[in-house]
Amino acid sequence: MESFLGFIHNHCFTMLFFISLSPLGLAQYEHWSYLPGYPEPPPQVYQPPQRPADVPKIQLRLAGQKRKHNEGRVEVFYSGEWGTVCDDDFSIHAAHVVCRELGYVEAVSWLPSSKYGKGEGKIWMDNVHCNGKETTLAACTSNGWGVTDCKHTEDVGVVCSEKRIPGFKFDNSLLNQIENMNIQVEDIRIRAILATYRKRVPVTEGYVEVKDEGTWKQICDKRWTVKNSRVVCGMFGFPSERKYNTNVYKMFARRKKQHYWAYSMDCTGNEAHISSCKLGNHINVDAEKNATCENGMPAVVSCVPGRAFAPSSHSGFRKAFRQEQPLVRLKGGANTGEGRVEVLKNGEWGTVCDDNWNLVSASVVCRELGFGSAKEAITGARLGQGMGPIHLNEIDCTGFEKSVTDCKFNMESQGCNHEEDAAVRCNVPAMGFQNQLRLSGGRNPYEGRVEVLAERNGTLKWGTICSENWSTVEAMVVCRQLGLGFASHAFQETWYWHGDISADNVVMSGVKCSGTEMSLAHCRHDGAHVSCPRGGGRFGAGVSCSETAPDLVLNAELVEQTAYLEDRPMFMLQCALEENCLASSAVNTSVTSGYRRLLRFSSQIHNNGQSDFRPKNGRHAWVWHDCHRHYHSMEVFTHYDLLNLNGTKVAEGHKASFCLEDTECEADVQKQYECANFGEQGITVGCWDVYRHDIDCQWIDITDVPPGDYLFQVVINPNYEVAESDYSNNVMKCRSRYDGQRIWMYNCHIGGSFSEETEQKFDHFSGLTNNKVSTR
Repeated sequence: MESFLGFIHNHCFTMLFFISLSPLGLAQYEHWSYLPGYPEPPPQVYQPPQRPADVPKIQLRLAGQKRKHNEGRVEVFYSGEWGTVCDDDFSIHAAHVVCRELGYVEAVSWLPSSKYGKGEGKIWMDNVHCNGKETTLAACTSNGWGVTDCKHTEDVGVVCSEKRIPGFKFDNSLLNQIENMNIQVEDIRIRAILATYRKRVPVTEGYVEVKDEGTWKQICDKRWTVKNSRVVCGMFGFPSERKYNTNVYKMFARRKKQHYWAYSMDCTGNEAHISSCKLGNHINVDAEKNATCENGMPAVVSCVPGRAFAPSSHSGFRKAFRQEQPLVRLKGGANTGEGRVEVLKNGEWGTVCDDNWNLVSASVVCRELGFGSAKEAITGARLGQGMGPIHLNEIDCTGFEKSVTDCKFNMESQGCNHEEDAAVRCNVPAMGFQNQLRLSGGRNPYEGRVEVLAERNGTLKWGTICSENWSTVEAMVVCRQLGLGFASHAFQETWYWHGDISADNVVMSGVKCSGTEMSLAHCRHDGAHVSCPRGGGRFGAGVSCSETAPDLVLNAELVEQTAYLEDRPMFMLQCALEENCLASSAVNTSVTSGYRRLLRFSSQIHNNGQSDFRPKNGRHAWVWHDCHRHYHSMEVFTHYDLLNLNGTKVAEGHKASFCLEDTECEADVQKQYECANFGEQGITVGCWDVYRHDIDCQWIDITDVPPGDYLFQVVINPNYEVAESDYSNNVMKCRSRYDGQRIWMYNCHIGGSFSEETEQKFDHFSGLTNNKVSTR
């Protein structure tokens, strides 16, 4: 989705001019290229650097266990065979030379010690020294071809930028000598040909075109296969391909002379990107040096979108859907189609260890969930750590499985922990949602007043959103729609951001989101009947976005272990009464002789996210509580509830965050937050805050509760005041039995840790988190 930011449909000519600089997916939404009056711009002329005469010709490729298409083990074709490069003395300068020779703008990094797996054959180069300006890796100095003391455990790899060199010309001089040459083109697109598909979002059918030497070219269909179609559809966010009406395309092909690419494409079908496919045979060239496709026509693909992206008759697309019984899910990701991979086994959700995690296995997950192939296989819990069991390890997929659970894997996960949780970023169809919103007036592209494109009196106009009841949940949808990550704050006043004056009028009001929508238009709102007493302008809704977010999770096991009852004299509870930590009947309890029965327990709250959890308000806005002699950084940090089996609250408690600090941290994490001396409050990633059972308000007052079976529930950050990557795990539930003197807690677990079927058996009802206390 991020590739499509700022693209405006009306600016066809502008986009054609800039298309050579566009990331890979942008071309999918280029308009029909041959409109009258809009000739295609001349191709950019790429001047390949001259290779010195004394430097041998080589060919490079990126191989091995890739996690992105633009990375891999460096392999060199020299003297008739492929070999590798040793990591001794290799540098970022050498990596730049490699990436540029492959058509990428630059290198991002390089990796030693066969990080992409051990290569085979000769190690052609060792002790490579480049200054970064060489035209080819062969021009860098080394020990000499094949002179090395290295082993394949020292094979070097590189990560190249995703941007391709505009007008890049593929060097085909060694083509006849090399088998299994990888495809190197500047860009690829699906160009809609039929009128019905040119108007449809997303584009699912059309010519497959590649950008070669700065010019868009069709591919001859004579050697085109279903496997090729599967790869192309996957790159554009579609899980599968389908048949199409060839007759109508033959008719179109006869109307205009085509400009064919000089090669065919040879994919096996499980590649995540065409750069991993092999270059097929050279096609015929006529007397004018143009590639021809005798008795053929341009290759066409017709892709099947996932259900969440399928066009529907009334709205053009459907809202995100939920499968009946999904076996796989993504958690903790900011954008649609990304997140930590979790699988369901024996009714319980668990994570996947990142050993051997690669693009092929990640693509199986993406297609299973209705997306395309994987854009990136993410390791090292970079999208946050999960909880519970690690179900799968050392996954080995062929790429054609229906589910990742059908792949080969190791059920043993010894040596794995949640710091190795695998995640994925999938290719998602370009829906154009990001063109319907913009942020205006902010200090950087990640913040500003939200302005939305709305139709008024038959014309599209930019306007503001009414900020009444505007919250973090709505802000999350805005940031996701713009591809800017998570929301960090939602603003109900934006007078300090001077947006576009012509967009001051309110065009959207009553917005209420669940938080999972792909577009703000999918949320409930007032439609054309806008109602906003405060008006827009300075009261327009605003957001600030962030690429990362915290994720708070309660330790359910500790709650189960530490729960107990205490009868506490009323004279010791006066501060708690002031802070509303007791049941309403407490005001009638004698201060001298009365007592309250308290269900006490400890809370250990972990931050498993990607950024620190900080209170919504800065220290200047914290509230001083004189009785307890401390500040509250959040007036409501947790809710504690006891519910009967019908789901009605029979007792409740709440906890203000008077001290959010790093009580303990994982071994390699440094504590940052400490409450002493009016210090900064928060919970660092990889740390946890402990509210012990023996402190004030760490209880539920159950004085008025009769014996029976109950559900005990804790909700962290219940009002969503602080943005998190996942709110579903903020709820913890236990079954509870109270006999009038003792209490038992059992089956304590975090929300979303079991299948829906298991949860329903546990609850016997829905609506746990939003019931009011019953009137007694």
